[in-house]
Amino acid sequence: TGAAGQLGQELIPKLSVLGSVVTLDRSAIDGQANAVSMDLSNLAQVEVYLNRTRPDLLVNAAAFTAVDGAESESVDAFRINAELPGCLARWCAGNDRMLLHYSTDYVFPGNGTRPYLETDPTGPLGVYGESKLAGEWAIRDAACRHAILRTSWVYSGHGNNFVLTMLRLASERPELNIVSDQMGRPTWARNLATVSAKLLQRYVAAPGDFPGGLYHYADRDAVNWFEFATRIFTIADRLGLLHQMPACRPVNSTQFPQVAERPLYSVLDTALIKETFGIEAIGLERSLEQCLGELKEND
Repeated sequence: TGAAGQLGQELIPKLSVLGSVVTLDRSAIDGQANAVSMDLSNLAQVEVYLNRTRPDLLVNAAAFTAVDGAESESVDAFRINAELPGCLARWCAGNDRMLLHYSTDYVFPGNGTRPYLETDPTGPLGVYGESKLAGEWAIRDAACRHAILRTSWVYSGHGNNFVLTMLRLASERPELNIVSDQMGRPTWARNLATVSAKLLQRYVAAPGDFPGGLYHYADRDAVNWFEFATRIFTIADRLGLLHQMPACRPVNSTQFPQVAERPLYSVLDTALIKETFGIEAIGLERSLEQCLGELKEND
């Protein structure tokens, strides 16, 4: 599900090694075999489709990700972020299937001083985080075979994300104010897709021994948004993606008011996924350079 999103598009080639991939989204992806157009907020329709096709694995990359929009569209946010994963999980429980689902660093309040563990208390600051946390609870309540991956600050070469926004703004404005008091771990969608495929390959090899549950995965380096933007512009300039290098000024969140409050510190600890699956978090610089390099090739 959510196949047309930035993570969904990266998942398709990674999951295809496991078997036939059927993609579900509001709009089918051009040129994608087994692409089904479906309104994922229509849970009855989703369940009918699952009963007809009976997939072996479900990967739920669908999400309502508009953090500010969720404040005024809470019904839609909870429908996609909480009720849909609950529907998928109940179907998996009743049919002995496996569900891989994605959650977010925004389930935490952001007042920590060390990277958040899977076992740390949650406390979302807004509707988006609340709806994603409710999705986690719905999956656990269904008691199906599952793995939930909390991640953070996802970017890619398509969709809506910080990297593409910064490149667009750099072409429009000579000066940019960028928030410098929010800290997290930017994660390339392709790295998250690769990790997902590794988990599912482990499951397929030995379903009865699969250590399911909740895990954190984010790429290795923790930065603030200002530092992230600086790295984006440095690499983009080197690759010839910028017509001009913008002058960047760090500002506090209070100087950049948004509808929804953001956590100031949402760095995720990834020790558990390394210990359990041997998955090492990948560095920001190499991933960002590859992502921007592909943008240059397609420019």
